[in-house]
Amino acid sequence: MTERVILTGQDLRRALARIAHEIVERNHGTSRLVLIGIRTRGAPLARRLVATLQDLEKATVPLGELDITLYRDDLARRRLQPRIGPSDVPVSLDDRTVILVDDVIFTGRSVRAALDAVMDFGRPSNVQLAVLVDRGHRELPIRADYVGKNVPTALDEEVRVRLEEIDGLDEVVIRRP
Repeated sequence: MTERVILTGQDLRRALARIAHEIVERNHGTSRLVLIGIRTRGAPLARRLVATLQDLEKATVPLGELDITLYRDDLARRRLQPRIGPSDVPVSLDDRTVILVDDVIFTGRSVRAALDAVMDFGRPSNVQLAVLVDRGHRELPIRADYVGKNVPTALDEEVRVRLEEIDGLDEVVIRRP
């Protein structure tokens, strides 16, 4: 496999800063927001966005983490024993704006699973989606509200997000067979 870097660590930080500014502008501040990161790599991205939002607005923004394993529609196909982690949603989602955060949006199925999971925690007034990379090829009518980078890809390519918290460095690469 060959790899090509499409976002460096600096590019990644700039994309998250831009997304944070767009979130503040679209929502007229942060007072009704809750950010929820989709595990695995959406969670550290959500933590980074919350830190940036709090710096911008000088206000606390609740942060949660969601494990969508049991909500996935491909568990039977994978034939693997799922590793289920806890979800952590520290506040009521009722009448709040929830911003789901994920690293890559591809088919839309992970986001659909996350939407199902969110509804188990309350009834938000609005759900928005922030992703670092949108690679296209949607199978469901789902789109991101905030996108760090749109990257047209072939179906046989793989987008890998590497984050300091998990992988020891920040970058996004496309892997080709």
